[in-house]
Amino acid sequence: MQFCILRATLYADKMRLNIVHPGADELTYEIREIVEVGRELERMGVPILWENIGDPVAKGEKIPQWIKDIITKTVVEDESSFAYSPTKGLLATREFIAKMRNAEGGAQITPEDILFFNGLGDAISKVYTYLHKTARVIGPNPAYPTHSSSEGAHAGSHHITYALNPHRNWLPDLEDLRNKVKYNPNIAGILIINPDNPTGMVYPEKVLREIVAIAREFDLFIISDEIYANIVYGEEKMLTLSQVLGDVPGIAMKGLSKEIPWPGARSGWIEFYNKQKDPLFARYAKSLVDAKMLEVCSTTLPQKVLPQIFSDARYPAYLKSRAAAYAHRADIAYNIFRGVRGITAPKPAGAFYMAGVFDDGILNGHQTLPIVSEEVKRFIEQKVSGVSPDKRFAYYLMASTGICVVPLSGFNSNLHGFRVTLLEGDEVKFRTTMQTIADKIGEYIKTI
Repeated sequence: MQFCILRATLYADKMRLNIVHPGADELTYEIREIVEVGRELERMGVPILWENIGDPVAKGEKIPQWIKDIITKTVVEDESSFAYSPTKGLLATREFIAKMRNAEGGAQITPEDILFFNGLGDAISKVYTYLHKTARVIGPNPAYPTHSSSEGAHAGSHHITYALNPHRNWLPDLEDLRNKVKYNPNIAGILIINPDNPTGMVYPEKVLREIVAIAREFDLFIISDEIYANIVYGEEKMLTLSQVLGDVPGIAMKGLSKEIPWPGARSGWIEFYNKQKDPLFARYAKSLVDAKMLEVCSTTLPQKVLPQIFSDARYPAYLKSRAAAYAHRADIAYNIFRGVRGITAPKPAGAFYMAGVFDDGILNGHQTLPIVSEEVKRFIEQKVSGVSPDKRFAYYLMASTGICVVPLSGFNSNLHGFRVTLLEGDEVKFRTTMQTIADKIGEYIKTI
């Protein structure tokens, strides 16, 4: 009896088998993790200005009444909007999307090549989860955490990246991409995010075609996250994957969360291109459909109203007005940050983000910003112990000014910098926020 008690005591804190997935440590999401620190600061009396997350609705953007009317009428008059949808999504909606995509030219699809998910986060998770365990997808650096975490967790290893160069307007280093593909035989796919998050870069046609050429040479497939495809305002023309892909297998990711914007709809979809060109890619696509079948279906109401909204004569003007607003704020932010010593912050051309990078060697582990409250100061001094240099800056900035930005190292990057959004609709407040960040960068890099 004594032996049994002793044995139970010795092993009470340890399961008989390790149940932790080997990729568990790759599941990080700094965009929301920094909120925990912000909430603590709020409880200490620091009002926080949330520049960390890309939710236009939370930032006060109003949905046009005509879109609300379409949704309201559908809810009131169409009982089927409350029902399950088919596994792949509503046929009428998939037919509409296929027709719209095929009209763009390029790779053609049918309704059977479209698969709806409960938001792109769901789609991203499935796309990586059901890859063969040894197959890797290389993505941009800085990386969007949902992609990099999901891919890394799938592989049980750190996400593989190709470099985006802040000194060339965040354009990808194609030589870096090609070499990593060439010398890593486990790479099966290339990820692009176009327009890019967190940088706001739009991939030029020449660059896209060179990436397609690499994929063709090494028998890879391409994933293009195009959630911001209709939020473009720079000089670079936005081309979708289908327009440049040719005969290479590919997946495009689309959704409603940023475009309408309707993040709470949790409605995104993927489009498979050139399934017939490769039997392995076709089998992989089927596995995603099979996986989705286990969940019954995706959200019905957004699928119901999508064709009505997208085909409405007012929709193009609505998109144009939103893009113009982001272009104006991008100009404001760019003109403020371009005069700040120690950082490089290219002007974004799409999406609603801007990323700045600190010059090499300009950050150290001793720089600070003034913090009025002693309680807050003690809290931040504990939090910055052992963190990356740009996270240290982000924490001090938040404690000193209440402005919450995301450190660039949180985007699976070796670059040290920060990301802000272009979502603040009050121009005075937006200018003040950007100028405050710029001023505080100047203060921060002067301290020792």
